[in-house]
Amino acid sequence: MKKLVSILAALVMLMSLCSTAMAETEITFWHTYSEGEEKVFLEQVVPAFETAHPDVKINAIRMPYEGLNQQIITAVAGNTAPDLVRMDITWVAQFAKLGALKALDEMDGFQEILSGALPGPMATTLYKGLHYGLPMNTNTTTGVFNLERLKELGFDAPPTTLEELLGAADLAEPQNEKWLFAVQGSFNWAMLPFIWTLGGSITDDAYTTATGYLNGEATVKALETVKSWYDNQLIGACILGEEPATWGGIENGNYAMVVEGPWFYSAGETKPNLPSATIPAVDGRSISIVGGEDLVMLKGTKNAEAAWTFMRFMMTAEAQLPMVSAGMIPTMAALLDQVDISGSPWMEAYLEQLKTAMPRTPSAEWPSIEEILNLTFESILRGAVSAQEGLDSAAAQIDVLLAE
Repeated sequence: MKKLVSILAALVMLMSLCSTAMAETEITFWHTYSEGEEKVFLEQVVPAFETAHPDVKINAIRMPYEGLNQQIITAVAGNTAPDLVRMDITWVAQFAKLGALKALDEMDGFQEILSGALPGPMATTLYKGLHYGLPMNTNTTTGVFNLERLKELGFDAPPTTLEELLGAADLAEPQNEKWLFAVQGSFNWAMLPFIWTLGGSITDDAYTTATGYLNGEATVKALETVKSWYDNQLIGACILGEEPATWGGIENGNYAMVVEGPWFYSAGETKPNLPSATIPAVDGRSISIVGGEDLVMLKGTKNAEAAWTFMRFMMTAEAQLPMVSAGMIPTMAALLDQVDISGSPWMEAYLEQLKTAMPRTPSAEWPSIEEILNLTFESILRGAVSAQEGLDSAAAQIDVLLAE
């Protein structure tokens, strides 16, 4: 009997040891999902991961977006940072410069993700030639069209080229508050899709210099073109902050097209009279801007292997496709064709536009670069400086920032 008790005791101890050996590694993950996004994430994505990896537990903490940047800095300084953070794509380079993030290029399986991700969203993780995150979800802008206004201009469907759209210039009626198209503001988010589509650029492909690119012939011509649209009242005055704004304007027929993000629609909403389509092309180019959030690993994590396992999982269909129901757009190219758009037909254009969408310059100095671009674009449109003068000055200033 004593021998049996000893055996049972040994088995209990062994099971306890096995349980300890298989004890969960807890990954603390800060995110800023909305309530609806968080619900899908916690009810579908996290259980799928933890079922596949029972030795890893995800401690997902919803953080307020306001002040998150400073909270991360404080946590890093106090050695209390989480393992992972979902952060705005424009923050990645800033935190990489601070030495707060772990470069991922040498992690197992990274190259496979690199080759399979959409190029634009993937580029948002760059800093000095290395990747410091993975594109967790993305978005962009496309054309949103008013079919009734298009019919007035002689179109049966959204025009596929800017040449077609501008061919209806004589039918614009600015005196009756009817323009051809509009963007909301002259800041980079609104302006860059037109600059790129018209053939311009901000920097070289390595994001190291602006001179010769931002102030190059193609970009100068692009800005002069946009200014001519404004001067000739083809593009709405909301480009300089006046009314009607894009949303109300497209709904009321003030514009035939506005350039807007997917937040113009809601999941499951159709808006049949206000369909989306890719931005009308120039010489085959239809290039918009990348938005979204990246998933980063904090350099001080003691759970790098488990954290990376979760990061890799977040790039899979099991993680990205369920989030579509919450309005998230996948970042892996092969998943775009698997997105169910039956309830949200407007999403098709955004998925197509993302194939060529480009990032804002991935630089730790982006806030300063953004300010320079915004002020320059506005000054050119208002006629305070010529396109060449404004872009020459902006390029020189941005070169200094890119060298830091």
